[in-house]
Amino acid sequence: MTQQPDAFDGLIHSPVRLRICAALATATALEFTAIEDALDLSTSALSKQLRILGEAGYVTLDKRKQAFGRPRTWVSLTRMGRRAFDAHVTALRRLLDGDEGVPGYPPRDQ
Repeated sequence: MTQQPDAFDGLIHSPVRLRICAALATATALEFTAIEDALDLSTSALSKQLRILGEAGYVTLDKRKQAFGRPRTWVSLTRMGRRAFDAHVTALRRLLDGDEGVPGYPPRDQ
């Protein structure tokens, strides 16, 4: 899938997924429970949204063993996810600036 550099992305635009992508854009990887806590999401809600983002190829999940306790899951944006998020943010900025014709965004009714 080729992403235009300023394309509105309906998959990312969902408020929860947008917040997840924004959080992931700040780091190489974030631990699952850190995302849960930071965004005040339940385990099931976060899991569902990460599955959707993962199926689109936007995030990867990596279970890492710990010296003690259960393995922890780390989440990161893929290159495609980073490009899609950056393009979406650019498209949102263009919309806020009143720019018409943002790729992937429906035109206003006249």
